[in-house]
Amino acid sequence: MTYLKQRIVTGLLAGGLFIALAAAGGWMYTLLLIALALIGYAEYVRMNGEKWHHPLSLIGFAGVLIFVLPWSSWGVTPPADAAVVWLLLLAVLAMTVITKNNKTIDSAALMLLGALYVGYGFSAMIQVRGIEDHGLFLTFLCFGCIWASDIGAYFTGRAFGKHKLWPSISPNKTVEGALGGIALSLVVALVSTAIYPDGISIHSAIWIGLIAAVAGQFGDLIQSAYKRVRNIKDTGRILPGHGGILDRCDSWIIVFPLLHLTGLLPN
Repeated sequence: MTYLKQRIVTGLLAGGLFIALAAAGGWMYTLLLIALALIGYAEYVRMNGEKWHHPLSLIGFAGVLIFVLPWSSWGVTPPADAAVVWLLLLAVLAMTVITKNNKTIDSAALMLLGALYVGYGFSAMIQVRGIEDHGLFLTFLCFGCIWASDIGAYFTGRAFGKHKLWPSISPNKTVEGALGGIALSLVVALVSTAIYPDGISIHSAIWIGLIAAVAGQFGDLIQSAYKRVRNIKDTGRILPGHGGILDRCDSWIIVFPLLHLTGLLPN
């Protein structure tokens, strides 16, 4: 199977399953995102040369789980984010002492960073889907804008791209492609609110489309920059033709927390 055909087949199968579970919601969608978060963090651990079963890595896995577990669905008050971050900080720093600096503060900082990056990102996706009344619409609106930005950037870049966007990080991306991605994301946002006006205001939809495109493309650049530092092409091989979970979700784990923190999405 050629690379392009493999990429298309994987995209259709994985995308179809993801959309179906997102539409179903509930424990199936939550379980999927928990699995993606744990696999993504495992990729992050491996990228940084750590073993998944080392206590330092296990602290990170625990942090990811604390963020993404559906506490409210179990009738339990979710732990405060600040408390989780501080306790993770204490745990990874304590590991530098316990290992007698076999694991240094640099390793501790990297594992803490990964737990926050992956854990909070997927947690925000779960929170958006759980919004009462319009959770499904808002979930597809956010994903639709992100995917539209990717598609718009790709095809606009191929057709009109002349000026490199950030060649030292991602040599194939162009300014024209980035603008095309923003434009298509805004179109999707406006069409979505026109079809379902009760879901969100036009003003908020425009901001969501803009943030999803800009932050999503920046999330992709962040992952590209990190892979260049680690001298790797993909974060994993779980998705043939697409790489790893972090390769596919790099935009999601930046966009969803940002949209949640801006207050554009109802609680």
